[in-house]
Amino acid sequence: MTFVSFGLSPALVCAADASGFSAPTPVQAQAIPAILRGADVLALAQTGSGKTAAFALPLLQRLQEGAPAAAPRRIRALVLVPTRELAAQVGEVLRRLAQGLPQPLKVAVVFGGVSINPQMMGLRGGADVVVATPGRLLDLVEHNALKLSHAGMLVLDEADRLLDLGFADELARVLALLPPRRQNLFFSATFAPAVRTLVEGLLREPLRVEIPQAPGSEPAILQRAIQVDAARRTALLRHLVKENGWQRVLVFVATRHAAELVADKLYQAGIFAIALHGDLGPAARKQMLDEFKDERWEVLVTTDLAARGIDIARLPVVVNYDLPRSATDYVHRIGRTGRAGESGLAASFVSAGTEAHFRLIEKRQHMSLPREQVPGLEPTEAAAPPAPGAGGIKGRRPSKKDRLRAAAARSGG
Repeated sequence: MTFVSFGLSPALVCAADASGFSAPTPVQAQAIPAILRGADVLALAQTGSGKTAAFALPLLQRLQEGAPAAAPRRIRALVLVPTRELAAQVGEVLRRLAQGLPQPLKVAVVFGGVSINPQMMGLRGGADVVVATPGRLLDLVEHNALKLSHAGMLVLDEADRLLDLGFADELARVLALLPPRRQNLFFSATFAPAVRTLVEGLLREPLRVEIPQAPGSEPAILQRAIQVDAARRTALLRHLVKENGWQRVLVFVATRHAAELVADKLYQAGIFAIALHGDLGPAARKQMLDEFKDERWEVLVTTDLAARGIDIARLPVVVNYDLPRSATDYVHRIGRTGRAGESGLAASFVSAGTEAHFRLIEKRQHMSLPREQVPGLEPTEAAAPPAPGAGGIKGRRPSKKDRLRAAAARSGG
């Protein structure tokens, strides 16, 4: 199977090849023909599987074949994403794939944290496709900078996050502004059962694309669980970076304060480390990511801001300095390495206080990792025995969010 066999234009076939897709990936092979037919699609595929191109190529083809936007402020397709970093990345992919099209298509990327005025100016005359975070999109609608009533295609990228209650109100407002008859494309690496229930009410007889991790196709990620006292995690991280000669490491922590603290301590120890978090402006965050990708920093310490959608080519190591809140977040974090056929390492620091939490992550992931210790940094604290019925991780019992989702599903909301 080739991209030509889908009926894509020669310009898009060439663009796909230039982007490194010599042949369709499994998610592309199933999703692209359905999208070109106008069907709704619900796609579940692992990170690094080519999900963005799976909706970008047919979306651009359909826009190329249709009539251009004829009225100011109207848009023809909307791509919703949860973070500004992902918005910029998806926008870049769409623009790169659309470069050679005979009929130019206008791609606008909008997100919060920056002045709204340049984005309003950029939307004058409308746009063929807008990539947006929900909050800034609604701000632009309120400023009468764009209209959603003619958007015939809706894409939710990282759909599980957008359907979470953190975005639920904004998403509901956006959906109310869209035309009832539209094509819906939902893509994600994970879908919690409660989110799947909500999805069913938003799609019309969708094609379900679920790409399993067949034996031999899983990312080559070596996972390690290293026991250490919580107070000595920075010393362990410093030791591992220097002892193993790691040139680029993405380190996940729980808070913005922790990101700054850990990065500062590493820098003082002679390791080029920098912190990335939500308090920084978009320009600063983009510059840090670009510099990290260019290998100008050895360690990037970040929150879950960088856990989804960020593509860092040939990233060799991911470290969970703080364990993720859920097994789903664990998947997204370690998925930053081992991409596009490369191998990678994902190390998790497990202290006495987080041992039970990590056991539950292992249970959700159907895995069991041996506990390692580094000589000279062996833990001195003992883990408490698990309490009967103890939770410690999202999903053990129905959370408040889960109960609200279930109630919404029962009421048809």
